[in-house]
Amino acid sequence: MTTTTPELLTVPEVMTRLKVGRSKVYDLIRTHRIASLKIDGSRRIPADSVRDFIQNQLAEAA
Repeated sequence: MTTTTPELLTVPEVMTRLKVGRSKVYDLIRTHRIASLKIDGSRRIPADSVRDFIQNQLAEAA
């Protein structure tokens, strides 16, 4: 059985993907709309969490 390591994004990478500012990304993290973790003081966001957020936003808009 092989496991794949999830792709982890930096805050600036999430900013680029969502076309939002730094404070908005941290707001999404703070309100648990996007999952994140800290590695030695650096915030990382799983790419799957960003994809899930986008899908949820699209579903709400439909």
